[in-house]
Amino acid sequence: MPQVEFHTGVAEPLAFACRLLRKAYRQGARVAVTVTPDQWGDFDRLLWTFEERDFVPHVRVSRAAPAVLARTPIWLLDERCPEQGAPTVLVNIGAESSEPWPGLDRIIEVVGDHPDDAVPARGRWRAYESRGYPLVHHKGGAG
Repeated sequence: MPQVEFHTGVAEPLAFACRLLRKAYRQGARVAVTVTPDQWGDFDRLLWTFEERDFVPHVRVSRAAPAVLARTPIWLLDERCPEQGAPTVLVNIGAESSEPWPGLDRIIEVVGDHPDDAVPARGRWRAYESRGYPLVHHKGGAG
């Protein structure tokens, strides 16, 4: 059963997620990421440009062959996560939550500071809580 962490009140959720993914990559973690459909282009570009000298290797699942997925640490989930070789961490940036896959150890929810971000996040919190997942809350994007 994965542990779920909510980072709420985050001023810039995509930039926060980039820093989180950079840290995870440097630590050797494999991470899957979901964003809302209107964020895909911005998020993909930001992963290339948020720091001049950093590169966070990533791939969109729908565009990658299994061999590419196997060697890429950050998966952008624009479709259901393939279970074969799937990352053990999921970062969700405002998208609807999906059913966790086998082997998923941790879910990190990044919630923006806009009032419209809170309502769906509360729904995701209740859904995780009803499944009995252990929950941790970090206010203001602190970690």
